[in-house]
Parts: sequence; C-alpha cells; structure tokens
Amino acid sequence: MKTRTLTIVLGAALAISVGVNLFAATAAYSVLLRQDSGEHHRGDADGTGRPSSREMIDRLSPEAREPVRQALRVAARRARPDFQASREARRQAIGAASAEPMDAARVAALLDQSRAAEVRGRESLEVDAVAILQTLKPADRAVLAQMLNARGRGGGHDRRDFPAPRPNTPSV
Repeated sequence: MKTRTLTIVLGAALAISVGVNLFAATAAYSVLLRQDSGEHHRGDADGTGRPSSREMIDRLSPEAREPVRQALRVAARRARPDFQASREARRQAIGAASAEPMDAARVAALLDQSRAAEVRGRESLEVDAVAILQTLKPADRAVLAQMLNARGRGGGHDRRDFPAPRPNTPSV
C-alpha cells in the first residue's frame, strides 16, 4: 500500500475512533447526569414536594388504580385543548413581540388569551380531580389528594402525569 493511501486510511480510522469515543463519553455522561438528578428528585418530580401522578397511582389500592388511571386520562384529554390554546397564544405573543414594529396591545391580548386558556384547563382538571377523589376510599383519597398541589403552568399537569395508554391497553 502506498504511503499516501495508508495515511488517508489511518486518518479516517482515527477520526472514526475519536467520533465513536466522543459519542460514548457523551452518552455515559448523560446517563450519569440523569441518574444523579433522578436520585435527588425521586418522589418529587418537579421540586414541589409532590410525587408524580404515576407514583401516586402506584400507591393506591390495587382495585382503585386502573379506574383512577382511566379517569385521569379522560380528564387530561378534556383539558388538553385549553392547554394547547394557551401554548399557541403564548407562541403567537412571542412572535408578535419579535415583530417590527411591535404591537404591544396585540402581545398583551395574546398573553391574556394564554392565561385565560390555562386557567380554563386548570379549572377543568381540578373539577375532574375532585370528582375522582369523591369516588375513593379515605386511604386512597389521602394518597391522591396530593395532586391538588398545583405545579405552575398547565395547572400542574403535563404529559408525564397522564401517559398515553400502552399499545396493549384498551383506551378510554
């Protein structure tokens, strides 16, 4: 093999090796970082002292788990359009604030729309949460009552709280 060809092949091999090692190091760092943050926040998914809805459901009595899970999914689906409207109005407000010239009245109106939609979604979730709590025995109600501890934007609920049904699980 010629020296030039050998140099090119070795250079390419070195570049590939460096790339693979960087990828592996980044992946390892990400895993370690995720494990570290998971240990600090276990049972406190958002820093509020409130466990995730999934963790609360897992603490319910076995007979209450699936009905509560399904009821929470229904509640989340019912509130989703309001939260989507809130996010869309906020995106539009950001766009309007970035435009030249900026229309401050339009930005303020879009932010008002966003807040109003968020409040509607939160109210919907809270009404449904109270209805769900009414169906539970005292011990289960004490566990699930923590979901009333709102977490901020989106009424304290996000997609992680109400996961989509698993592929083999019938949806409501």
